[in-house]
Amino acid sequence: MRNIYRYANLLNEEKRTTVWFLWLFYIMYFGYEILNYYILTQFPWGTVLSEEKNSLELYLYIVILGILPVAFVLLKKNRPTQVKYIVFSVFTLTNLIFELAFYLSTGYTYASGNIAEIVIIIFSPIFVSKRFFYLVTFGTIAKFIIVGVVLQDLVVINPILLVGLFSIVAFIILVRFLGYVEAFRDTYDNQLEGIVKGVIATLELKDPYTRGHSERVAEYAYILVKAIKTNNNTELKHFYFACLLHDIGKIHIPDSILTKPDRLTKQEYDVIKEHPTVGAEAVKKVEGIGEYIEVIEQHHERWDGNGYPFGLKGENIDFLARVTSIADAFDAMTSSRSYRAAMPLEKAYQNIVEGSGTQFDPDLVEVFKRVYPDWVRYHTSYHESND
Repeated sequence: MRNIYRYANLLNEEKRTTVWFLWLFYIMYFGYEILNYYILTQFPWGTVLSEEKNSLELYLYIVILGILPVAFVLLKKNRPTQVKYIVFSVFTLTNLIFELAFYLSTGYTYASGNIAEIVIIIFSPIFVSKRFFYLVTFGTIAKFIIVGVVLQDLVVINPILLVGLFSIVAFIILVRFLGYVEAFRDTYDNQLEGIVKGVIATLELKDPYTRGHSERVAEYAYILVKAIKTNNNTELKHFYFACLLHDIGKIHIPDSILTKPDRLTKQEYDVIKEHPTVGAEAVKKVEGIGEYIEVIEQHHERWDGNGYPFGLKGENIDFLARVTSIADAFDAMTSSRSYRAAMPLEKAYQNIVEGSGTQFDPDLVEVFKRVYPDWVRYHTSYHESND
């Protein structure tokens, strides 16, 4: 749902890693080709290239070099993650076609391979991606298996064993990289969660009637989104943090308005309506929260376009903001305020259902109906534990 490159520094690191990978690949590939086929062939023990192989090699070089402008364009468009897949896929497929074409037409005993294949396997962990590692490992092995089957030559067992050996080493390195990344991520998330909850505690000191509101809204929204199963765990966690801060803009509202027991005047209500934009402005540069700024900025928008601060309508409202809107409304209705008592859960449920297509996204209301028993259980356990 969200772009994998959440932060500019991660994008820059991926681009830098991709550039290193390209340098390594091309230096090793063409260095091996020049050494093996154009320098060593000058010695008595060198392999003599046939004219047919020379011609096929030329086409292969053109295809391999053709990757460079594509990679350059993708890097300029901040889409580096696709480059490594293109490099490996084009390199492997063209080598497969070249080897089959040459050995089938000449009848020579199979003897091929390029050190670039080993380089890609060994350095695949630098991208910290199991998906890419598996593609490289099994893709390279599959290439040799196809060659062996078509040529009916068991000599391909040797390169397959070699690929397997280097893949084991690369996998160990990858697992260690992933372990360090996970440890750093957990440390950052724990620190971020502590800061967020500290800010919320400060806001609740300002408005004791909303104590626990942010936590309950975040939990309701988390349950609702998890039921849709469109997010990974990291996205859910950062969305949860954004929900905790959905009312952070209220910190600028005077106490006389925030805790007023009577009906607000139009001018006072206009001040209240500023809190989404004020809150969004406050956290827009916070990594881990800024990506979900719409949750804070748009959680008071309505499906029919009559909400605030922008009057957005329908699917123009951010999806997660629509989720938060339902959770926020439900908790507001089922919590006591300075000007009214809490509403029964059944009545709040009915109000949410009746608001389908007007205040709330009708599709999300259907999901809300399914998870409502979970909300009731959470609501009950929360109040029992706090009592």
